[in-house]
Amino acid sequence: MITVLTVAILVTLVTSAFIVMRAGNVRCQGTVPSSLFAFIAILFTSGLDVGLIMFPLTEFPTYATEAAYQFTNPLAIEFGFWGFLVWGFYFLTTFYFCVIEPKVKLFEIPLVKVVNNLVIISTCAFTGFLFLEYLPSYIEGISDPVRYGLVALVVLLAVFSSTDINYVKVLSIASTWLFFALIVAVMVGAPGLGVSELFSTMAGLGGYFTNLDKFTHPISDYHQFYLFWWFSWSIMIGQFVARFVGGLKTWHLCIALLVIPSIPLAIWFSVLYYHFTNGIEVTYLLKLAMVFVGIVFVINSLDSLIRLYTANMDLSVERFGRTRYMLGNFLMMYGLILAYQFTPFDIEWVGLLVIGLYAAIYLLLFRQRGLLRSPQLA
Repeated sequence: MITVLTVAILVTLVTSAFIVMRAGNVRCQGTVPSSLFAFIAILFTSGLDVGLIMFPLTEFPTYATEAAYQFTNPLAIEFGFWGFLVWGFYFLTTFYFCVIEPKVKLFEIPLVKVVNNLVIISTCAFTGFLFLEYLPSYIEGISDPVRYGLVALVVLLAVFSSTDINYVKVLSIASTWLFFALIVAVMVGAPGLGVSELFSTMAGLGGYFTNLDKFTHPISDYHQFYLFWWFSWSIMIGQFVARFVGGLKTWHLCIALLVIPSIPLAIWFSVLYYHFTNGIEVTYLLKLAMVFVGIVFVINSLDSLIRLYTANMDLSVERFGRTRYMLGNFLMMYGLILAYQFTPFDIEWVGLLVIGLYAAIYLLLFRQRGLLRSPQLA
């Protein structure tokens, strides 16, 4: 499994580099072109989920003590699991769905379409499951009925938001600003954390860039889980956000995806790392604020993916009506969340399936390479 994952990562990175070199000036434009800020906001909130908010404070102690991570500091490890290089997966798939898929239409092949939609649905449910799993860590004493009820409400709101693409865009932009506000709030809640202290803490991120090669293959079983998770998201996020690209050149798109989302991630992780290294407890009020922003992120992730698979499968509001659309998607999504909770079903299986889908697309593209001949792509 490690070998398969390592080869898949290297192939995607080499492919991304090849695309930038050979098609760097090709303009990428989706069917619903948006401003750069709107595009990045949709990408950021759709391509990340509640784990971004809830995982770091629980992970820093592990990265500080386990032998596998001692080649650098916990902040660099956290950033490496979430930032910069892994966004290359999203660049590759966003470029594909902007430039290549309209020519070859491989995702219209029945078997490819079925597998793609199964991946979207199962990964969508995993997002809800993570939220369900980590709620007790952030809302102390929450009872199981309240926990399951809150997750059901989140799924229902996501299904409702997915009924109109404008809801998705507005929620993405609003949740991006909410995330920025959360960063400021947590900074203010940390005694002694000013701008100079923040930059001093952020210097630890250099440990990621000086050890970049180590993040191109699994460092540990937990890192392997993360990489499979990124793979499971990659095709469907690229498929969704490609429609919002507003005419960026390929190399601009690559830089935008690798750099712009990594900046708020770097700041957020550094603020939390300051809390960790100085033994500062996050107040209960701030934890509730984190839960609230996490809820908005979950809704954002779920509505984007629900919107995607329902469009792919022609399960639209126009076809079934709002009530039947919402009821059907709610029952399926909530049922799958419970399946993650009460069965051995695992996200690594989905990641392996996506890697297999990548391999199939590469093979099909090779067979149809004549359709891709152009001054930039030949």
